[in-house]
Amino acid sequence: MKVIKSKIETLLSETNYSHDLLLQYLCTAQYLYSYVPERIVRLFADKLDIPPAKILGVVDFYAFLHREARGDFDIMFSDSITDRMLGNQALIDKLCMKLGVELGKPRNDERVTIDVTSCTGICDQGPALLVNGMVVSNLDDTRIDLIGDLVESSTPICDWPEAFFVVEDNIQRSDMLLSDDIAHGAAIQSLINDGSSTFLETLEQSGLRGRGGAGFSTATKWRLCRNAQADERYVVCNADEGEPGTFKDRVLLNSYADNVFEGMTLCGGAVGAEKGYVYLRGEYRYLLEDLEETLQKRRDANLLGNNILGEEGFNFDIDIHLGAGAYICGEESALLESLSGKRGIPRDRPPFPVTSGFRQKPTIVNNVETFLAAAKIAVFGAKWFNSIGSEKSSGTKLLSISGDCSRPGIYEYPFGVSISQILDDCGAIDTQAVQVAGAAGETIPAAEFGRKISFEDLSTAGSIMVFNQQRDLLDMVQNFSQFFCHESCGFCTPCRVGGTLMRNLVEKVAAGHATSYDLDEMKNIGLVMQKTAHCGLGATAANPVLNTLNKFPDIYTTRLAHTGYEPAFNLDASLEISRQITGRDDEGAHIRDE
Repeated sequence: MKVIKSKIETLLSETNYSHDLLLQYLCTAQYLYSYVPERIVRLFADKLDIPPAKILGVVDFYAFLHREARGDFDIMFSDSITDRMLGNQALIDKLCMKLGVELGKPRNDERVTIDVTSCTGICDQGPALLVNGMVVSNLDDTRIDLIGDLVESSTPICDWPEAFFVVEDNIQRSDMLLSDDIAHGAAIQSLINDGSSTFLETLEQSGLRGRGGAGFSTATKWRLCRNAQADERYVVCNADEGEPGTFKDRVLLNSYADNVFEGMTLCGGAVGAEKGYVYLRGEYRYLLEDLEETLQKRRDANLLGNNILGEEGFNFDIDIHLGAGAYICGEESALLESLSGKRGIPRDRPPFPVTSGFRQKPTIVNNVETFLAAAKIAVFGAKWFNSIGSEKSSGTKLLSISGDCSRPGIYEYPFGVSISQILDDCGAIDTQAVQVAGAAGETIPAAEFGRKISFEDLSTAGSIMVFNQQRDLLDMVQNFSQFFCHESCGFCTPCRVGGTLMRNLVEKVAAGHATSYDLDEMKNIGLVMQKTAHCGLGATAANPVLNTLNKFPDIYTTRLAHTGYEPAFNLDASLEISRQITGRDDEGAHIRDE
């Protein structure tokens, strides 16, 4: 333990005791100890001059940080709806029984913990789990049995079968972004040759819009940042793709990282920034070592660092910051708070990041796919990019497709592709519904399969989940409602309380106790959440319920107990513990319905 503490003290010293790095320090402690010990909290408090209560507040905010030891093997099963569709629950139960573990609690010998987490970005190769941050894909009974044996024999993770940790890119359809390669440094050299003003004009002519789903003009965003009065600027790559069913960034970071880093460097040169950060979701920690190696190779090739490609004054470098299991940090202002070592609470806007972002300086925040596209536009030009797509959506879109289809994986399509075409290509049969844009997106019935993926119709960061006629869509709604409750940052009442009320009502429907009154309440609560939530998470958390109430009403109405009113709280049942304690079960110890 003294050796581990010494490592942490060395890390603090080498990084100049930076407050911005508090989350990174905590992630390191979690990785080394399997939790964040109280003595390490005191160490951070002393060295960083931060109150211990504030540090513990950060620990408690992130799902991957813990105050209690998780043991030598910290196992977290992915519990997205697609994992459930693939049978993850039976595998969870089997491993818990084999190891004698109660879900969510460390075993008595403190050697192993089994828990669940939100979508891990392995939806096309699930069911999946994380063990000490390493992903194990394609789980089945055989692998679960072997994992149990490996844990009981205390076999180190490095000695587990290599096949366990294989995650394929699984690219099923490629187009311009995944096929047309560029030489390392080509985009940067184009910027040096043409200048930032000319490049930004090219970017504008290309029609590139942010690939995170909102679709803001990339050229406009970069210009606003460049023109803001400041002595420092920053470039941030949002690689926190926490939306359930989304895994395209996993592939880009695994096999196209050079192009992504090229795009970030291009942006740095165009807006006048000298520092970039990749905010890498904690579920992708297993990619960290390779990404760091790629960055170092680019430094060695003079593609990062000072005087890039010999251009005097062109200085730019990139660091990687790990997230720690917080969906809200996909929202750009929450991400910036997390990047500063704080709880990921979304900021009030305005001001926007382009004028007041990281360290209150002008900051570009774009997602992985956007930076990749920008790099290729710099090399191939605007016409190359906008030669395909739809009227208001240039280029292509990467889609993460999972669920009830024979060929899940990554598909790259020109904007304007229809849902029906996607279903044909991925081998979906007898489809009941498609969930576009993840839990926060839209549920599409068969009558609307002619709709198209584009900013003017169905906008998405990239998630497409398929549900056949045999699926009960209320299972999806329950999973999403639980997800939003778990992932709420707790800052605002509409999201914190409204989300819980909505989840409880969904569970009341599933239990067969709901009435038409409850359905009206769900609509009212959803409207309040949409209109008054502090950020996009709260505003969209009601979408799964509202969408299905509108387009799939039968999944609710066929379960109604009756059309009157039935309270969600059973007062008599709540007194059962008191009756047991007092040994009473007479008439006076009960509250009867009149």
